[in-house]
Amino acid sequence: MPERSEQSRNKVVAAALLAFGALVAIGAARLQSAGPHAGDPSISLVADLGQRKLSILRGDNAVEAFPVAIGKGSKQTPRGHYSIRKIVWNPAWVPPDEPWAKDKTPQPPGAKDNPMKLVKIFFQEPDYYIHGTSEVESLGEAASHGCLRMDPDDAYRVARFLMENGGQPRDESWFWRVLHLRSETKTVYLDHPIPMTVTGN
Repeated sequence: MPERSEQSRNKVVAAALLAFGALVAIGAARLQSAGPHAGDPSISLVADLGQRKLSILRGDNAVEAFPVAIGKGSKQTPRGHYSIRKIVWNPAWVPPDEPWAKDKTPQPPGAKDNPMKLVKIFFQEPDYYIHGTSEVESLGEAASHGCLRMDPDDAYRVARFLMENGGQPRDESWFWRVLHLRSETKTVYLDHPIPMTVTGN
């Protein structure tokens, strides 16, 4: 009996140590997210319309770059300097009052035919934003109605980076809910807006 009690006590201690280790890891991740890069004024985005590329910069150094589709014809992506304040996860889509959308129907959050996919990152509200697309073959082309289209996985990574560096970090369970409860829209307002420049021809 004493031997069994000792084994039970060892199991409890081991479980407690594992739980403590997990909490430490989560705390470290949060500190990293909310640490020196939260509100870091050196973070910015640059969309180069000529190169059809969106870059994340820290100072003058590119952290990462992604291919995008840009506006076409009379629906050009507007050039200028903007601030990203608002990110909408699992957005619904309402067709705009435009000739190209006259046969389109509204799409709820998470719907297969929702052209916004997982996330919208506004840079000029209410009309212009970065969003995912199922038409990944359009990346690198002038193919949108003014917004910047990205691979949905890239849009996820950019949005998450902006939250972590804009003062609104979230833990893994929050992103799990975003990814798996697709009918639930979540809107995030950054404490520290991230500057964005749209340039090029």
